[in-house]
Amino acid sequence: MNDHPERWTQATVYPDMWTDPDDDPRDSDGVSPDGELPTLQDFLRNYRITLLMKCEGLDPEQLARRSVPPSTMSLLGLVRHLAEVERDWRNWITDGEPLPKLYGARDADFHGAVADQAVVDAAYADLAREQAALDAALAEHPDLGERVGKDGIAIRELIVHMIEEYARHCGHADLLRECVDGRVGQ
Repeated sequence: MNDHPERWTQATVYPDMWTDPDDDPRDSDGVSPDGELPTLQDFLRNYRITLLMKCEGLDPEQLARRSVPPSTMSLLGLVRHLAEVERDWRNWITDGEPLPKLYGARDADFHGAVADQAVVDAAYADLAREQAALDAALAEHPDLGERVGKDGIAIRELIVHMIEEYARHCGHADLLRECVDGRVGQ
């Protein structure tokens, strides 16, 4: 008997994809954006969507399921963690006092990712709110070379860090989702 889920994909056109091109909400068929800022924004947007796609269709228990001990990583934990990351990077833009952490102490984003619908709903709401807030803050700084905040970080560097953070965690989400129900695809 095998307790591992059977691997599967929803895609029928390309079996190594997550979904068929016609069903993919990421703009991958059109011409790529012109310019550095629109390109970076497009990559960030697509990674944000990818994370949500990897979580689609799962119940609270599946979203909160941990990877392998001693790790506390789960898909729900990643949603909460990335909400925290969005807030943290927004703090880098300001000269003022940083906003408090969303979930409290270190690793509380993962530790508090429990199988409860209210926790799931709050995590998605937190992520959407923090993404919108960071996007609004970044919109005030269209010059990628502008240095902001107490540490003088360049806007370009901040956006690239965000892309890196999502890319890394979307890789984790691939593995976590496969462990939950066997669904695979890039």
